[in-house]
Amino acid sequence: MIKGIIFDLDGTLVTSNLDFAMMKAQLGCPRDEDLLEFIEALPSPYMREEAMSLIHQHEMQDAHQAEFLPGVKQSIDALHSKGYPMAIVTRNFAKAAKIKLERCKMPIELILTRDDAPAKPNPAALNLVAHQWGLKNSACMYVGDYLYDIEAANNASMISCLYTPEITPDYAKQADMTFRHWEAFLPLIEQNNLNFQHQLA
Repeated sequence: MIKGIIFDLDGTLVTSNLDFAMMKAQLGCPRDEDLLEFIEALPSPYMREEAMSLIHQHEMQDAHQAEFLPGVKQSIDALHSKGYPMAIVTRNFAKAAKIKLERCKMPIELILTRDDAPAKPNPAALNLVAHQWGLKNSACMYVGDYLYDIEAANNASMISCLYTPEITPDYAKQADMTFRHWEAFLPLIEQNNLNFQHQLA
């Protein structure tokens, strides 16, 4: 039974034009390496600070252009009206995430960024949300558009849901659920909960 829903932010709820390939090239990060892990492993505090400053510049520029993805606002409003607790867990830093939420007038108050907990796929932030809600992890769903989102949900023993608006990636098979259009999201949850109730009956 899905009782609480946690969302990724970029590419899931709002648009994002972050060019990770360019950022990696600027910092000398190998293409197949995680950018945040690369920065964390740099040998001096000065190098880490300079690298993170560059990332912040890109994130702030992206934040000032963010808009709701098609169908998201209607889905969030519908979930809100039905009383589902909602939260956001993002790899963004707090200032950029806050700007995106304000630009889109997002009716979600609970948000955890990489400033609050280790970044996904580490499940720490998801665990914190479930604890704050007083819900079992198994009653929470995490929705995202990338492999790290699915891994974080699975690491937290939550229901993993992948948003795949275009090509369905190979890692989609690691997700418990997938959907292509936001119009299909609320029916997906309600059908899941209906099936759960039938199993109990």
